[in-house]
Amino acid sequence: MQIPASIDDVTAAWFRDSAGLACDTAETELIGVGIGVSSAVYRAHLTGDGCPTSVVVKLPALDPAAHFTSSILRMYVREVRFFEHLAPDAPVRVPAFHHGVVDPETNQFVVVMEDLGTLRVIDQLDGMAIGDAEAAVDALARWHARWWGKAEDLATDGLTVHLSDPIYPAVLPMVFGEGWEKLTAEYELPRCILEVGPRFSDAIEGLLLDLSAGPTTLCHGDYRADNMLMDDDGQPALLDFQLIGTGAGAYDLAYFTTQSLDAAVAAEHEAALFDRWCDGLEAGGVTDLDRDAEWLRYRKAALFCLVYPVVASRGMDLADPRQHALLECMDARFARAVEELDLASLL
Repeated sequence: MQIPASIDDVTAAWFRDSAGLACDTAETELIGVGIGVSSAVYRAHLTGDGCPTSVVVKLPALDPAAHFTSSILRMYVREVRFFEHLAPDAPVRVPAFHHGVVDPETNQFVVVMEDLGTLRVIDQLDGMAIGDAEAAVDALARWHARWWGKAEDLATDGLTVHLSDPIYPAVLPMVFGEGWEKLTAEYELPRCILEVGPRFSDAIEGLLLDLSAGPTTLCHGDYRADNMLMDDDGQPALLDFQLIGTGAGAYDLAYFTTQSLDAAVAAEHEAALFDRWCDGLEAGGVTDLDRDAEWLRYRKAALFCLVYPVVASRGMDLADPRQHALLECMDARFARAVEELDLASLL
């Protein structure tokens, strides 16, 4: 009973007996509809002496395609192990951890964490204002500096998945192909993406190897506006650790800049944000930074980011307005990056 079969099993008795929260009543509601794809995310409202008034509960994805991808990429294992082993050392705020269990054989899992819902939400569809983006890049630099040159052991110990792990070239071309077929059948993609997409699967393994070479760090793996909240001081709190990995820090930065900023804002501030990240790394103690090499890895990471909207689309309901708008937004911003960073030349 430590891992509920469904949200129906998440009762007050379950919170008391399995999660160690002394509550008298518990009422759950599905949240994150149209945002969370790889997991089902719920808010539980609790009553009782000595327990929080609400917590967030994560369970496996409801969509079978999303559940398959999340399971094969060990995403549920990663999140539980992050909270158990890495969260205490995070230099950026993350939710307090109440309970987490994963069964690697069945890929059933549960995480119960602090509800940060009172913090300011930034809608990824709107894009981040440059002030918030600068705070997010500063936090990312602190995160990367903390584990710079130390992340290889994290992969060896099974706390992360290395970007060079064979699971990626074994799985991603297949799921990318399925997503590409769905998108091109149901959705009108920008011309530049239609030119890159057919050649992308063959480039996946090489891009991942390039993003694994050189200095590595702990990558968040899904560093974007929908996975962070801003506190009263304008500092981010991070969410969603299912893609924690070992690889190039530029991977996170490129994904953030190309996907969480409006295309016009990204075009104006991209170079400055890259320099800000580099400055933050050096301020955090990184002494072996090669800015030219990192810029090349930034561009390669930006190209690799096509995998996110295409693979995610497999588990999306494109008739849902929020999910359709998110996909449209991701594609438009990726198209900007393709053109302005000359990404097609990297294939």
